[in-house]
Amino acid sequence: MSMIMTITLSPARLAAAFATLALAACASTPSIPALPPSQEAYWDNLASHCGNAYAGGLASSDERDADWAGKRMVAHWAQCSPTRIAIAFHVEDAGEAEGWNRSRTWIVTRTSDGLRLKHDHRHSDGTQDAVTQYGGDTLSSGTARVQDFPVDAFSIALFEREGLDASLTNIWRVEVDPADQRAARFAYQLTRRNDPTRLFRVEFDASRNIAVPPPAWGW
Repeated sequence: MSMIMTITLSPARLAAAFATLALAACASTPSIPALPPSQEAYWDNLASHCGNAYAGGLASSDERDADWAGKRMVAHWAQCSPTRIAIAFHVEDAGEAEGWNRSRTWIVTRTSDGLRLKHDHRHSDGTQDAVTQYGGDTLSSGTARVQDFPVDAFSIALFEREGLDASLTNIWRVEVDPADQRAARFAYQLTRRNDPTRLFRVEFDASRNIAVPPPAWGW
């Protein structure tokens, strides 16, 4: 013989139970750091490209980047979450087995202090390069289209360890238009505070999707 027990809750207790469940659900959801309005708009612009891939190429003319000139390039928004966007940067390279270098991924993250840019560098077998996870945090609110990322302490220590003293004053810039803007562009740029002649810049036509490339190495 089975017995069924019915428990009746008062409206007040029922409301309290729902409130407890709601709090538990919120606690299990990662919090999303608030950003200044210009960075919120920037994040929305960056996120509007999630899943897309765009063709581009070298836009600067520094002789130190001569090996990059004329090579096809692809920026692919490979992974997106409410707090992290990973953009794979593929560069044509005849020296690689498949004709492309897929070692680089740019990662933009929301933090409690603003936005952070990191560079994830991998070898073709997926292992991390000795020089990886370098980048910096925003020091100003920037604009809805442009954010600058000065080199951080972790990266300075990494560059010093690897003998890359020229990179100790790096400033990376990432520019992005919303995906629905006519003639939208996406650009990645490197300059250095101690070298006003240094400029590395690649630009992409973010108004026209292309076929999604294979995953970046290690991804």
